[in-house]
Amino acid sequence: QVQLVESGGGLVQPGGSLRLSCAASGSISSIYTMGWYRQAPGKQRELVAVITSGYSTNYADSVKGRFTILRDNARNTVHLQMNSLKPEDTAVYYCRTIGAGYAYWGQGTQVTVSS
Repeated sequence: QVQLVESGGGLVQPGGSLRLSCAASGSISSIYTMGWYRQAPGKQRELVAVITSGYSTNYADSVKGRFTILRDNARNTVHLQMNSLKPEDTAVYYCRTIGAGYAYWGQGTQVTVSS
């Protein structure tokens, strides 16, 4: 059974920073894409950032220049460095892993940006 374990969420002041981490473990191989999604209250789940096995990246327009996605293929780990956080970044953040014939979600971690 594959597990995606997330960490790093919490409460932060506007303008602050957080670093989210997600590690995949269990019977897993040939991961194509890892990414982060988020879902705010009353809204649809949306893509935040993705990174391929070749380290190509893509970001939502709302986070470009503020967030950075990083990947360690050897450790099956992905991180999201979030800087200059805004109240509208408040959401549950979910890790996503996609490979040949499989896709998995993390359990979600809460990020709250408030003064």
